[in-house]
Amino acid sequence: MEFRFLDPGPLVDRELELVPADVRLIDELLGACAHPLSRGDATASSYTREKVLDFLRAAPGGRQPARGSAYGSVPVYHYWMRLARPRECDLGAGARAPTWGAGEPPVRIAGTIGLRIGLNRELEMYYGHFGYNVFPPARGNHYAERACRLLLPVARAHGMRALWITCNPENLASRRTCERLGCRLVDVVPVPPGHPLCLRGEREKCRYRIDL
Repeated sequence: MEFRFLDPGPLVDRELELVPADVRLIDELLGACAHPLSRGDATASSYTREKVLDFLRAAPGGRQPARGSAYGSVPVYHYWMRLARPRECDLGAGARAPTWGAGEPPVRIAGTIGLRIGLNRELEMYYGHFGYNVFPPARGNHYAERACRLLLPVARAHGMRALWITCNPENLASRRTCERLGCRLVDVVPVPPGHPLCLRGEREKCRYRIDL
């Protein structure tokens, strides 16, 4: 059966909104990467306009078909974490204000997240179903966890019953994200020599599972 991307409607949690990756937001994305707090961050410094445009051509509207996926040929939803001004949204009773308070957010794009649909050995062992990154100026607000929670219903709508999240053992922030999501640490596995992740210096992966 041919895979069909779904339209989940608005994905909003207080000041955080997940928006499909879009060429109209490139300047906001690159602005977050150029923020003074992002200097020295390896992920932020890897973004260039040319690379983002190439990515968007492969994933128009934030939808990457299986044939263009590097994760064992599965389709991927790509979202950017966009921030609203706290005064423009309902923070909810008792909700903690963002780290910057009630003023302007330091950046408009807080980070990125991808949801990979399907199951294969590459996802289960090394890549996981979620790939997320939060830029330094927006950290401290649990955006990775909150973005994952917003996308759990999308995974359920595709009939998925469990998701895997992997991270490097030394990535304590990502490990805490998994714990807050209620994931269970299954094991820590070595990345095989010659694997693309090993070639970029990643030697082990913590494998977390969350049942839907």
